[in-house]
Amino acid sequence: MRDRMSHVQTDDYLAAWNERLLVDYLDEAAVKHPDRAAIVDFEYGTNRQIELTFAQLRRRVDQIAWSLYGLGVRRGDVVSVQLPNWWHFVAAHLACLRVGAATNPLMPIFRERELSFMLGLAESRVVIVPKVFRDFDHEAMIERIRPSLPSLRHVIVAGGTGSNSFDRQLLADQVPPDAAKLFAAQRLTADDVVQLLYTSGTTGEPKGVMHTSRTLLTTMLPSIRHLQLREGEPILSATPLAHQLGFILAVIVPIALGSPIVMQDVWNAAVALERIRKFGVTFAMGATPFLADLIDTAAKEGDAGPLRTFLSAGAPIPRTLVKRAREEIGVKVLSAYGMTENLLVSSARPDDPEQKVSETDGAPSLGLELRVVDNERKPLPSGQSGRLQTRGTSIFIGYLKRPELYNVDGDGWFDTGDLARLDADGYVTITGRWKDVIIRGGENVPVVEIENVLYRHPAVRQVAIVAMPDARLGERACAFVVPREAASLAFADMQEFLQKSGVARSYWPERLEVVDAMPMTASGKIQKFVLRERAKELVHAQQICAADKGQ
Repeated sequence: MRDRMSHVQTDDYLAAWNERLLVDYLDEAAVKHPDRAAIVDFEYGTNRQIELTFAQLRRRVDQIAWSLYGLGVRRGDVVSVQLPNWWHFVAAHLACLRVGAATNPLMPIFRERELSFMLGLAESRVVIVPKVFRDFDHEAMIERIRPSLPSLRHVIVAGGTGSNSFDRQLLADQVPPDAAKLFAAQRLTADDVVQLLYTSGTTGEPKGVMHTSRTLLTTMLPSIRHLQLREGEPILSATPLAHQLGFILAVIVPIALGSPIVMQDVWNAAVALERIRKFGVTFAMGATPFLADLIDTAAKEGDAGPLRTFLSAGAPIPRTLVKRAREEIGVKVLSAYGMTENLLVSSARPDDPEQKVSETDGAPSLGLELRVVDNERKPLPSGQSGRLQTRGTSIFIGYLKRPELYNVDGDGWFDTGDLARLDADGYVTITGRWKDVIIRGGENVPVVEIENVLYRHPAVRQVAIVAMPDARLGERACAFVVPREAASLAFADMQEFLQKSGVARSYWPERLEVVDAMPMTASGKIQKFVLRERAKELVHAQQICAADKGQ
């Protein structure tokens, strides 16, 4: 790993890294900018605003770390954190680094089934949950599954009022003067696991992805320059911190940069726009639905205030949204692509030509190489679509207790499971997931490209195309569409639009299902495996109907 990062050592941020942990950057910011806001936090349920300076955040981090040690957390243990975008999340991760533990972020939407599996596999010593979030009692849920989790010693409740509340358990004790010696003894190396993050569940059973400070920081620090982020400028965090996009861009980057994080725990575009204007936010990130909502809301007022850049990742971005953001609200959209396993793989840059921004998913992050290969793992020339592989500093170090699934070959190439093509300048365009491939009569359907065409239809708000089984052709394409408000879309309308757009007829979806909403992860990814099952059920129901008519 060290050899592969040598060619990016000239970057200022990486050259200054010197194998520091993220908590070291907090210490530096607390000395250089003690009174600068580190976190501005709003709680949806109470409408309470909490603002912490870097000095205040550091004091709380030390308190939490000391208290975790007192609860028996030791170097190498796992602390699970199922919290919304609250200040407690950031402080808990930094405290885990201080005391030598790994953080296991968990999405707030997870319930008994998911948590029993995830907490059990991680053998978590401590779990931190909200008392109530979005009218759901998380403490009661954890207590129901606790008997099946023998490793779990403590349940700590943010917003709780009992003896296990976050404040009583983690903020009540004063940190003694000699705590620094204990923290130094617990200190992790750059190659110790600091993050255990489960894959988001868009393709089935989640896997525990393990990252170190080396894999997290050696790509994200140079990305500060790649994205042209500036020290001290506020960053809006509305995408979940328990998703890799939120974690790297709204936890790692702001702390390393010494910039305020403006948090939003429940997405609402009007609220986001209000906070952007109030706090001078210049950079935000999120999946496609967040971007679409923000454009629709800000367009009514003609601009998005000081917001300069919106990075959108987690799902393919309709190119029409890139154009609308620029023309209607004066915001530059940076298309990006990443994974739980290797972070921000690529992104457009603010000064890229318009064609690169609107037609690709950006250039590789510093420290990463990309290549496209065929089914025999032979590299393909630029312009040809194939399986995307990555190699470099941000590749995860393995799946927890599943070493057989670690698909990194002897040369360091990781198979992403995505289909893509590279242009002559090295910019990547994601064309689909390997599992999303539709092979109709022996011919591959370019799923993402057809989805992008349909996104241009004025009646379409969201679209996802998946395979449905067919006895004659093997597979046919089924389009699931969420229409815009007060709009409708008929199958004939879709066909006519595709014809006028010059799409080959063999690529046209042969079924249209208009739905009220897509099955989504909390980070805004469409769960296509759910749609594939629905498509199978539709075909099965159609076959039964045909059989009944035959009788």
